[in-house]
Amino acid sequence: MSQGCTRRPKVWCYTYLLPGLWSTDLDYTLRRATVNDAEIYAQTHVQALRETYAHLMPAEFHEHYARELPAIVERRRNMLAVEEDAGTRAWVALDKDGAAVGIAASGNGRDDDRPDFELHHIYCLAHTHGSGLGQQLFETAVGPRAAYLWVLNNNPRAERFYQRNGFVPDGERSLCGPTWHYKPMYRMHRPGIEGSDV
Repeated sequence: MSQGCTRRPKVWCYTYLLPGLWSTDLDYTLRRATVNDAEIYAQTHVQALRETYAHLMPAEFHEHYARELPAIVERRRNMLAVEEDAGTRAWVALDKDGAAVGIAASGNGRDDDRPDFELHHIYCLAHTHGSGLGQQLFETAVGPRAAYLWVLNNNPRAERFYQRNGFVPDGERSLCGPTWHYKPMYRMHRPGIEGSDV
């Protein structure tokens, strides 16, 4: 649901299983992504981009990501290998058959004027939409803390989702890079949820 551009741009309902592994109230398991997940993470990301932005992006965009998948896998593997030092975290959601159906990444803010916590991206495959998986990923990746994110214009599903979680536009706007065909985007922010110690 995040724009995913290259710009530098409650109630917890999990059953504790093992460190980094949660079983949700749904038929999904969320866990921290590791370097061994690089391939399924990247594949899920590319598939979700195709499904999420079919109405916004031209065919060339999707062809580019399909063609670049091997390189995307390697970049993700490198990112997962150093994410602790980089101050980022990534998660993968698996269905009851063990197939990846969602991903999320978050961490230290990358915008100079808002160096707090950033949701880098969150994506769920289309067949899970409406199941609550996106909310579970969001709560895992962000929790109740203050945070910001970037959203593509003309993406009302994502905007409604973030508004329900307390985000509002903060007035900052920008353009994606050439891979994303210079699509316009805007930033949303929310304060921390009252009573949170995060």
